[in-house]
Amino acid sequence: MRLVAGWLPPFAVVSHRGRVTGHDYATPVWAFGTGDGLVLALLYGAASDWVRNVLVAGRAEIRRSGTVRRYEQPRLVGEEGMRLIPAFFRVPIRLCQTRHFLRLTASHPDSRFGSGK
Repeated sequence: MRLVAGWLPPFAVVSHRGRVTGHDYATPVWAFGTGDGLVLALLYGAASDWVRNVLVAGRAEIRRSGTVRRYEQPRLVGEEGMRLIPAFFRVPIRLCQTRHFLRLTASHPDSRFGSGK
């Protein structure tokens, strides 16, 4: 998946910093555009380390369709997330028994996001 993640939708790559280790990580995910940002299907659940890292940091950089953008205000959502995903992808996501989603708001291009380093 790493070969196409970040270039071929719905695959994307979330860049985040480990809350304990301080190391930088890149995690492949399924990401879908919303009116104000993205919703990510949490195929491995809301307790995954990368999800907790993003929630604690309050932000992440995501490569999607070859472009890196910054997102903030991460929040866990349930059925709302499923409704935001295109109908074509809902069946496979339900087959994976995914019940949690991470919703993020696009950062304003002029905001002082910083690298967090």
